[in-house]
Amino acid sequence: MPISPRPGSPAPLNPSARVLLGPGPSEVSPRVLSAMGMPLLGHLDPEFVALMDETQDLLRYAFRTENRLTMAVSGTGSAGMEAVVVNLIEPGDKMLVCVNGVFGGRMVDVALRAGAEVTAIERPYGEVFDPQEVRDAIRKVGPKVVGIVHAETSTGAWQPVEEIARSAHEAGAMIAIDTVTSLGGVPVEIDGWAIDAVYSGTQKCLSCPPGLAPVSFSPRAVESIHARKSKIQSWYLDMTMISRYWGSDRFYHHTAPISMNYALREALALVVEEGLEARWQRHMTNHLALKAGLGAMGISYITTEGHQLPQLNCVRIPEGIDDLTVRKRLLKDWGIEIGGGLGSLKGQAWRIGLMGHGSRRVNVTLFLAALETCLRELSAAIAPGAALAAAAQAYAANDATVQA
Repeated sequence: MPISPRPGSPAPLNPSARVLLGPGPSEVSPRVLSAMGMPLLGHLDPEFVALMDETQDLLRYAFRTENRLTMAVSGTGSAGMEAVVVNLIEPGDKMLVCVNGVFGGRMVDVALRAGAEVTAIERPYGEVFDPQEVRDAIRKVGPKVVGIVHAETSTGAWQPVEEIARSAHEAGAMIAIDTVTSLGGVPVEIDGWAIDAVYSGTQKCLSCPPGLAPVSFSPRAVESIHARKSKIQSWYLDMTMISRYWGSDRFYHHTAPISMNYALREALALVVEEGLEARWQRHMTNHLALKAGLGAMGISYITTEGHQLPQLNCVRIPEGIDDLTVRKRLLKDWGIEIGGGLGSLKGQAWRIGLMGHGSRRVNVTLFLAALETCLRELSAAIAPGAALAAAAQAYAANDATVQA
């Protein structure tokens, strides 16, 4: 076969600056980006081992847990999903999965590939599950594991899980939850809710580049893993081996992504410096202002009222407005990225992320001004400045509430 000619010398890499207000990745603090440029250490270097220990402690703070088996899996949030499922599920095990969006559906697929006997219950996109319907399904199925998405990235739905966890435990089942979009943005109480296994991602409200998946397993889940009769399906995600690397043994499993671990450590340090409660409040404050501004433009939420994630706003595209036309204009003229709808919401929804470092007033006002300009130019009947005025009122009202 002919050998490909040597390519010309590429120009230095120079990505365009973007305002990342989509469903992820989110904007990253300069401090986190700077951490990624620090000198590499070996993955068994004593300094890196100490950093791993520190990162585990920081993750326990973020997850609100004392679980010893808490770490960052090398891979994105989907690797975290797979790690949880393949470690808890053996071929033939029953798993109940609650599906109200794309990522609940993905959990079904992962469980089937692990050999589970899967029962899926469903709600329309944008809705959440009533605890009673999940309780009834648990009693009917008798699963080993119940899986549910706490924050559905495809719809912006915020699912209460505490009562569902109680129902699972009453039936002798374990519960696993997806917090990819919720960790660091809204309350996640792993010990308080008695969650058996949880996974997340770095690129959402933790404001770290994608590449690691925080996970945590309760003592009960760890006991279940060690009591398996069959080998874990995935060698790479086998917690019985990975835990020896993250634990006191420091037994080599794979070469960790050193720079990504630097970034996660620094991102978690920023979470601790701000404080979880203050961080949750910041996300809610900016969400309420965004929602007010969108409402002034006649834009409504697809997600059920009372269950709308503050960090992921899934809204209905106004009638007569083309999805891609607006998103391309926002990117070209303002450098703003937002997301389109997934699954059944494709072409019908925009997903606007205000996550982590990106959840700032300057981003809310920039986006609202840009979107209003786009829509007015497309003949939408919007009073000039209405969106910014409504957002300003929301900020003032929220400040007064906080001070009171």
